[in-house]
Amino acid sequence: MKKFIITGCIAVFAATSGWAETINGIDVSHYQGDIDWTQVKASGVVFAYAKAVQGDDGLDPDFAQNWSEMKDAGLLRGAYDFFVVGDDPTTQAQDYIGKVMLDPGDLPPMVDIETESSGVESDPAQIADLHSYLETLTTHYGVTPIIYTSPGFWNSYFDDSFSDYPLWVAEYGVSAPKEVTGWTVWTIWQHSQSGSVPGITGYVDLDYFNGALSQLEKFTLK
Repeated sequence: MKKFIITGCIAVFAATSGWAETINGIDVSHYQGDIDWTQVKASGVVFAYAKAVQGDDGLDPDFAQNWSEMKDAGLLRGAYDFFVVGDDPTTQAQDYIGKVMLDPGDLPPMVDIETESSGVESDPAQIADLHSYLETLTTHYGVTPIIYTSPGFWNSYFDDSFSDYPLWVAEYGVSAPKEVTGWTVWTIWQHSQSGSVPGITGYVDLDYFNGALSQLEKFTLK
């Protein structure tokens, strides 16, 4: 498999004038239940990420089905790991690697870094742990993972040493997301956690890729 390294983000923070073009995406887990991916694709969704693992707790029960059906429906697909701060980063990375096989045409791994262990986040070791985790994934897959986070969480506990990784920022009810320490640009914006998409019962997270389809396709494994 030919691989490549993503060296930076594509899109800019759109605080005033907006952006020229966006691509619609979603991210899902077992909470969305059984998904009709053909309907999702027909609704205009171009890319989707499915939760694969959370820390070292094992596979999301719907990942295998989502993973195969996203590809069958013709979506650009990716898999994410909910990183558990305080848990061993090597164990978490190896758990993801053991469960996610990326093929040509797939999007890079995404790590969801928020909060789950109150009080642990302020430990300076978490910065080193996240670097270790990301480096393990980069070495294995040969691509640069995407970091998903919110401005409030990241700016409270992490620093500016992750700027070489593309940013997926989560913020709702605003015209543009706040800046995140270490980045002046963002690649994907999760702009809603209560979206509605044909083929999915109940709420789903809605995302924008800030750029054209041709730019999004440059992220895929070759």
